Amino acid sequence: MRSVLLVVHTGRSDIRELARHLIARLNDLGFEVRISPGEAADVAEGGELGAVSLLDASQIAKDAEVALVLGGDGTFLRAAEHARSAGIPLLGVNLGHVGFLAETEVDALDATVTAIVEGRYEVEQRFTLQVTATLDGEVIAEDWALNEASVEKSNREKLLEVRVSVDDRPLLRFGCDGVICATPTGSTAYAFSVGGPIVWPNVEAMLLVPNAAHALFQRPLVVAPNSQIGIDLMGADQSGVLSCDGRRSHPLPPGAKLRVERSAQTVTIARPHPTPFGERLVAKFQLPVRSLRDGRPTT
Repeated sequence: MRSVLLVVHTGRSDIRELARHLIARLNDLGFEVRISPGEAADVAEGGELGAVSLLDASQIAKDAEVALVLGGDGTFLRAAEHARSAGIPLLGVNLGHVGFLAETEVDALDATVTAIVEGRYEVEQRFTLQVTATLDGEVIAEDWALNEASVEKSNREKLLEVRVSVDDRPLLRFGCDGVICATPTGSTAYAFSVGGPIVWPNVEAMLLVPNAAHALFQRPLVVAPNSQIGIDLMGADQSGVLSCDGRRSHPLPPGAKLRVERSAQTVTIARPHPTPFGERLVAKFQLPVRSLRDGRPTT
C-alpha cells in the first residue's frame, strides 16, 4: 500500500479540520496515512478522524512516499527531522505567515494531492549543515541544521566574545550577541532578520552572519560550500548556546569550540508546482516590482 507521512500544526482549528479532510481524501485514494499519536489525538478533536497508522518516531517515515506538511516553516523543520533520516521528500502546504519552505499554498491543495497520486513533482536536494562542538578536544555536542546553526550568548548582561575562522585560518574576533551559520535555504529566515543576504536555494554556499557584533567589520560573509567555519568562545567566564533550526539547543561552556561544515546528508524537497525563486520573493515579501516613476505623466 502506498503511504504518506502527515505532519500537522495542530494549534489551529482550521488546520485540524483541513487535516481531517486530507486524511479522508487520501484514504479514498488508497493511501495509508501515517501520523504521530499525539498529533492524531489533537486532529481528532472536533471531528471524525479517518484511517491512520500511529507509529513512533523511529518508524513513522520509513518507506513513505512523501512527508506532507500542513503548517508554517516551524512545522516544516519539525517534519524534516523525520524525512531527512528516512530519505523521503518533504512537501509543505503553507498555512503560516510567510512560509518560504513550503512549496504550495492551501488553495492548491487538491492539485497537490493529485500530483502526489500521479507522482508528478520535481525533487530538489537541499544541503544541510553538520555541527560539532568540542571542549578540550572532547566532543560535547553534535547536530545538524537545514536552515541555520546559531551560537548565542547565554548571559543577557554580557557580550559573547568569539573568534571566527574559515578553514582553520583566523578571520575575525569580536564581542556580539551571536553568530549565525546558514544555508541558502535558511537565508530567508533568522540570518535575513539580522542583515544577511538572500541566496537562491540552488547556490552552493554557506553564510556567516554576525548578530549585533561590537566591531568595525560586521558584514555577512558568503563562504565556499566545502569550507569549515570555526567559532570559538573566548571569554573565560562566558558561556553560550548552540541552536539548530531553532528547535534543538545545546549548552556551550566557556572555551567551547564549534565547527560547522557541509553535511553529507541532504534534505529532499518535493515541488509539484515549481515557481521561480524570484517570483516567490516578490510574493512573500511584497517587493515593489514597479517604480514610483512608472506611469507618471510627463510634462
